Amino acid sequence: MNIEKITTLGELKKAGYQSKSIKDELRDNLIRKIKNKETTFEGVHGYENTVVPELERAILSRHNINLLGLRGQAKTRLARLMLNLLDEYIPVVEGSEINDDPLHPISRFAKELIKEKGDDTPIFWLHRSERFAEKLATPDVTVADLIGDVDPIKAANLKLSYADDRVIHYGMIPRANRSIFVINELPDLQARIQVALFNILQEGDIQIRGFKLRLPLDIQFLFTANPEDYTNRGSIVTPLKDRIGSQILTHYPSDIETARLITEQEARLVEGQKDMVEVPDLARDLLEQIVFEARDSDFIDAKSGVSARMSITALENLLSTAERRALKAGDDKTMVRLSDFVGIIPSITGKVELVYEGEQEGAAVVAYNLIGEAVKSLFEEFFPKIEKLKKEDAETDYDDIISWFFNQKDGFELLDDLTDKEYKAVLDSISPLDELLTKHQPNLSKAESYFVKEFVLWALVEFKQLNKFRFSEGTHFKDPYGSFISGI
Repeated sequence: MNIEKITTLGELKKAGYQSKSIKDELRDNLIRKIKNKETTFEGVHGYENTVVPELERAILSRHNINLLGLRGQAKTRLARLMLNLLDEYIPVVEGSEINDDPLHPISRFAKELIKEKGDDTPIFWLHRSERFAEKLATPDVTVADLIGDVDPIKAANLKLSYADDRVIHYGMIPRANRSIFVINELPDLQARIQVALFNILQEGDIQIRGFKLRLPLDIQFLFTANPEDYTNRGSIVTPLKDRIGSQILTHYPSDIETARLITEQEARLVEGQKDMVEVPDLARDLLEQIVFEARDSDFIDAKSGVSARMSITALENLLSTAERRALKAGDDKTMVRLSDFVGIIPSITGKVELVYEGEQEGAAVVAYNLIGEAVKSLFEEFFPKIEKLKKEDAETDYDDIISWFFNQKDGFELLDDLTDKEYKAVLDSISPLDELLTKHQPNLSKAESYFVKEFVLWALVEFKQLNKFRFSEGTHFKDPYGSFISGI
């Protein structure tokens, strides 16, 4: 159908256009995509076998949907991606405030216009990108905002009485007729406002003030909610929950590979930054592991969740930390160092809710310790296990490294702002590290080996084989017993 040539109701009828409800639109286009083996929700990772099948079943069932999950679980993204399941264009009566279907008008304006002009009624074509409305539920939202109210100015200008339905000013929901309407954080909506949604969900119509007028709206509703909100800030009233066809639980990524895909897709990195800073695979895995550690931490409120945005902003900060260091040192290119991870602490502290014990520790300390925990968790994937207890005189792969530190009177300092040349020279001075890497990670590139060397030092600290002290210019490593013995 060449829609550019169709500008009147008569031409639309002649072309044989068939109207359908938005839920049928979504259903029919989803069926086509499934048959063609197309991806229905592009760019959403980790939900292929959990959330997406449930969402597809809800669309096939023509349900209104509630996405229930912690923050940063792509709930709003899923809602916006549903736009791709709508027809590209639909016809609308020109001048209609509520996207009236020319073949099935519901407003007084559209009905009277069609009665007056008949087949000459002008129409326009609405693109699917215009068929999405979103409202963040806040306690100050009113029924007038969502549904509508009497407009006294319109009544005065048109010289109409308040009993005339032409004085109605439509709210967001009627204006989203034939569209997807999303209410984010539904429990934050006051109970009396939630009650006002009952009729729309069940009977598909609304009532404004005392008017007898009822508008059978055609809307696909999507709600999002955080489970914690049910007890903290409010709740979804039971009759409203009962009227929502499908409630779908979202979740965080279950593995590092999926989490990395999401982070690398969403992080907004400048091209110059990407060219200047190389990020080893281990550094990317470590970044995601920090988020996994945060979700399991006793210092962080698990019920509040740890958003995927944490790893996204942390990656951006990590590259910026390395970039700033290289700019100051005059290096044209650099590779991320483990010491650069100190630069991601601001990305962590603003993204987590601490429990009482965490508040006592301090947000920055909790964040710094998460980096160490992540190092500890990943270490045994690359190197032999460090035993807490070992037999007397039993040799380990780490003895030479620990002995090297034992022989350093003043310990070993790794400063944050070293040039790449200086940084490599300092790490190369610990010769037992080269032997460890040659034995257990022989395929490492020379460039990546420096990140792994620092990774080994951090791991030895986490397993209580070395001590580490953070100071303003860098990190100081030393043997845990050396200072005690030299004191004697």
